[in-house]
Formats: sequence, structure tokens, C-alpha cells
Amino acid sequence: MGILNVTPDSFSDGGKYDTLNTALTQAHQMVNEGAGILDVGGYSSRPGAADVSTQEELDRVIPIIEKLANTVDIPICIDTFRSKVAVAAVQAGACMVNDISAGEDDADMIFSVAALGVPYIAMHKQGKSKTMQNNPQYIDVVQDVFDYLLAKKEACRAAGINDLLIDPGFGFGKTVEHNYALLKQLMVFNSLELPLMVGLSRKSMIYNFLGTDAHNALNGTSFLHSFALQNGANLLRVHDVKEAVECVKLFKKMRD
Repeated sequence: MGILNVTPDSFSDGGKYDTLNTALTQAHQMVNEGAGILDVGGYSSRPGAADVSTQEELDRVIPIIEKLANTVDIPICIDTFRSKVAVAAVQAGACMVNDISAGEDDADMIFSVAALGVPYIAMHKQGKSKTMQNNPQYIDVVQDVFDYLLAKKEACRAAGINDLLIDPGFGFGKTVEHNYALLKQLMVFNSLELPLMVGLSRKSMIYNFLGTDAHNALNGTSFLHSFALQNGANLLRVHDVKEAVECVKLFKKMRD
């Protein structure tokens, strides 16, 4: 899954693709590099990012989704926690919803997705995006996240969502040690019997540990992608499609 942030302030690529032409160019490059899904987002979820209105988020994502729906032959996913944006995006041509709040930030989201009949990615996040990194606490991070996603699976099924994916939410309300504890025990989530997406690309758990920055975190990202694939990940959400595709190809070769 290739990340297309049409925002001015995302942590890795903020401002690079916030015009229609630059976003289209990047989207087509990711398709050419082998992306299987494009994930379009218009609201930065990094701590401290500026809040934007629903209308501004719509103004950012709908034009690019409409263009992509007519020019690419892979699924388009909308990355949003707002049900109104999800509905408008699907009407514009998206066919999946990726929600970092798993319905916590918008009570209508799960029921809206069920009515749309599209796949839904439910992610674990502790707290609100602006403050989620202010001393996150868990009794047992792996068990706590597992229990949350199990409950979310049951809630989504009860609402009528049939095509559900889960994401443990690396970097969302978690310390570096929380993130690595989750990654080390990633196989635990396979018992939920749902496709598992991971978002590790250029995150602070990599560059803070290595003493670098997001722009120099590709090597660490590639290693963690390989580890995640070996431990049950089914979908990688990435900034660098070419390198991720190479990881997947080599992983599959080693399993032949």
C-alpha cells in the first residue's frame, strides 16, 4: 500500500504532494513501482499537527481520488477518521477505508462503512492524535492491543462489516519500547484470523533508536518490513514502494 499524503505537514512527506499535479505524479510513480493499493490521506495524524475542518479535508482528497479513479487500475483507499469524508471518497472512486481511530473519533464511521460495503482497516490508537505520545501507558501492551482489536472485530462484525483488516498502530500512543514489544510478538495477532496491516515506514521507532531522522530511515524500514512479513504481516503501508516491493519479492522467494 503506497502512502499518498496530500497534506502540508505529514511527518515524512508533508507538503511534497499537496497540489493535484504533484500528487498525481507521485501516485503514478507508486503504481509503476508495484503498489497494490494507493492510500490517500488529507489529515496529518502526527502529534502537534494542525487541525483541519471536514471541508478542508474533503477539498484535499476528493479531486485526487476522482482523477485516480479514472487513471489507475489498482484500489484506492481513503485514509480518514471522519465518516463524511469516507462516504464522499467512496462516492468519488475509493473502495476501501483506512481509519486510524477504528471508529473511536466518529461514532458514525463503522455504520457508514457497513452501509458502503467496502473493506475497512481498523487501527489501534491510544488517546487523541495531538496528545497520544504524552506518556502512553499500558498494563501489557501486546495483550491490551490484542484485546482492543478483538473487541473491535466483534463490533465491526455486529455492525455488518464483512471485509475487515486490522493494524496494531505502530507509533500511535506508544513508546519506542511499546512498538518493539508489539513487533516482536506480531504473530499473536494472527489468531484474530484477519488480514494484518503494518505501518512502520520511516517512523520514529526507527530513527529515534538509530539516532537519525525520517529521511534517513529507509534501511531500518526495510529490515523491519522483512521482519513483519516473516511474522504474519499481510499488507505493508509504505512511503517507498519500490523498496517494499523488493522486500516482498525476496520474502516470497525464500518461502518457495
